[in-house]
Amino acid sequence: MARIPNTLTATAPAALTAAGGLVGGYGVARWSGKRQLGGAVLAVAGAGAAAQWHRRSGAPAAAALTGLYLVAFGGSHPLAKRIGAWPAVLAVTGVVTAASAATTVLVTRKS
Repeated sequence: MARIPNTLTATAPAALTAAGGLVGGYGVARWSGKRQLGGAVLAVAGAGAAAQWHRRSGAPAAAALTGLYLVAFGGSHPLAKRIGAWPAVLAVTGVVTAASAATTVLVTRKS
């Protein structure tokens, strides 16, 4: 019988790290009043997620997901003007988390 990988265990750490960086970075910046502190949270979590993506999915997937993480951060700003800050942060976080999980599952199934 074929072994089915536990995709939740395989995808959760990197997806949660990325989500924590986007949501946590915004939350820290907003509640502390220091954008630089929020940026530091975003950067540290992004670096951690990138390392996890590289380890689990390889360099091309890690580069694509890291790029998406950065685009999501940048894209949340104009989106916030249309729908509000928290909804924008949560929307882009959902996109990054879903892409992270999907990429990890697809790469896991190929190997």
